[in-house]
Amino acid sequence: MQLLEAEMRAGLDRRVVRGDFDTYQAWTANRLDESAGDKTWSDKTGNCRLAWVDGLLRDQLSSPVEAERLSWRTHQSLHDKAHGLSRVLREVATRLDAEPYQPPPRGLFWPGHDPGLLLSNTSDAIHQAFERAMALIDAQQLQLLREKLYEVTTDNIKTKGAFTVDRDLGRQTSDILERMNRTALHEAATHIAVLSDPRVLALLSRIEFVETPAPIETSAGKIGIFGREPTIIDLNQMADYCMVVDLGGDDQYIGGATTADRPVMIIIDLGGNDTYTATQPGVQGGAMLGVSAVIDVEGDDTYDALDIAQGSCVGGVGMLIDMGGNDSYRARRRAQGSAFFGIAVLVDRNGGDRYHAALWAQGFGGAYGFGLLDDLHGDDHYYAGGLYKDAYDDSPGYAGWSQGVGAGPRAVANGGIGMLLDGDGDDVYECDYFSHGGGYWFAIGIARDFAGNDQRLGSTRLAWDGNQREEKVFLRWGIGWQAHYALGFTFDDEGDDTYGGDIVGLGFSWDIGVAGLFDFGGDDDYQVASVAQGQGAQAAMGILFDVGGDDTFAGSQLGTASPSISYHPLPQCGGNFGFGVNYEGDDTYGDKAQSDVYLEVASPRGFLIDRTSVPSIEKIHVEAQAAINPEDK
Repeated sequence: MQLLEAEMRAGLDRRVVRGDFDTYQAWTANRLDESAGDKTWSDKTGNCRLAWVDGLLRDQLSSPVEAERLSWRTHQSLHDKAHGLSRVLREVATRLDAEPYQPPPRGLFWPGHDPGLLLSNTSDAIHQAFERAMALIDAQQLQLLREKLYEVTTDNIKTKGAFTVDRDLGRQTSDILERMNRTALHEAATHIAVLSDPRVLALLSRIEFVETPAPIETSAGKIGIFGREPTIIDLNQMADYCMVVDLGGDDQYIGGATTADRPVMIIIDLGGNDTYTATQPGVQGGAMLGVSAVIDVEGDDTYDALDIAQGSCVGGVGMLIDMGGNDSYRARRRAQGSAFFGIAVLVDRNGGDRYHAALWAQGFGGAYGFGLLDDLHGDDHYYAGGLYKDAYDDSPGYAGWSQGVGAGPRAVANGGIGMLLDGDGDDVYECDYFSHGGGYWFAIGIARDFAGNDQRLGSTRLAWDGNQREEKVFLRWGIGWQAHYALGFTFDDEGDDTYGGDIVGLGFSWDIGVAGLFDFGGDDDYQVASVAQGQGAQAAMGILFDVGGDDTFAGSQLGTASPSISYHPLPQCGGNFGFGVNYEGDDTYGDKAQSDVYLEVASPRGFLIDRTSVPSIEKIHVEAQAAINPEDK
């Protein structure tokens, strides 16, 4: 990635358009300044603007390196079952403009700790942290949130531009949620991470169970412990319980929503092929104005819900950690690592898993939200879309807004951080509009697959319910994209991969921001042909970078930078920038093979660079200096 950054910087110098890029970055900074804090510019507002996202937009040439490092560190940390999740959460806190919670040196756990005391201490700590998180929200504001938050964020939606239908109500609820103490939310998440420590789970597994013990009383509610036989646990009938621990068996969990009376709900299941079903929002490690978690140690598990579920949150913390088995996750909206004002994490450590959702799912970061889905091992299938028709009337398709996407509700609040990571296996990704490594409205989205021969199909193949689609198979805005002051990146580390879609995708950037698709190995097939790949448009920068392998590019305009712009004034905005960079292999562009070329595409700010070998940074700079006209120097 540092080599790519050097290639782009040297290219700007070589074409003598560095001044244009500096002008573009200055224009970006001006637009950010004019809409910062309580300032407004057009429909741009400063509320919920993350400093990290703001900084990346001000230094776009370096931003892909920063995104790659974050995704790498996150995934590598999670391989450490004892401490990795806590490390990730600390890094998350700083990027949500919060002070990371510093736990006591020995925390709430040490070898030989009494299991009951461990559980009650942790439950109390989570409850107290959530109360501190809500301390600046008064009773009247809280009542408004309880009555309207689900409606305005989830149930009554538009699928174009991540709009809320009622913008005034959306802004009102967002302003209230901004008062949440995000450091306290981080503290609650850290205590949940401790519960997933293998030493804690081993301690709980040694609980002697002869008959059902009396529940443990805590400030958050009761803690129930269940035995190793198959059990039906109807959490809807256990409203005064904040935690259940099941020692084994093929269990059925019903409901379990976080509510005003039960803001904390934790499930720890130590074994068995379990089934989780619910129809209310805020379940299965999903929280609405609360803290919710599921920690499932082993077994082939099934998670079935509607909204705000499976490691998701709307105002709070939602976490689902599944340690093993071939699992199935199915939900509708705001699910599977989806955060709006809070922290949401779904970590699946092993097995061939299936993820099925319709909207705002699979690593989605809304306003002041960090949403992560990381599947560490196995051949997995991801599906996002197929239910809600997209509002664009000039092309067919469904809305997705999923799979490593950060997005803000336009004109209401800026967006957050969304991340989808997959460790290995031959994976299949189906997704609809605005999905897979994308950013929208002052946000960042990252999708990364570390190994395997992966298929990014471009659009879902069937409707969400498994029937034939009513809409034509069509993907617009997908796989390394951004629109409107954002950043979106897709990374793939190795394998023979396929990238599908129809228009505006594969490193396509629109209206102030940077997007990129980066593939580091394998014989890859890039199938989007109707709009150029690695393209910047309306004052933006797009990148497609491939290293190694014999690759095929369906489009003939890789690295396009249009000379015209209608959204911003020229030359004040600097222009568009496109980079198609390919190292090694015998590659085909459109209908012809090309190698060892350095071409201008549409304007001097559009680059198609094909090198037969991987260059050194020194070689790149030497070539750039040699190519500059002496008069330009």
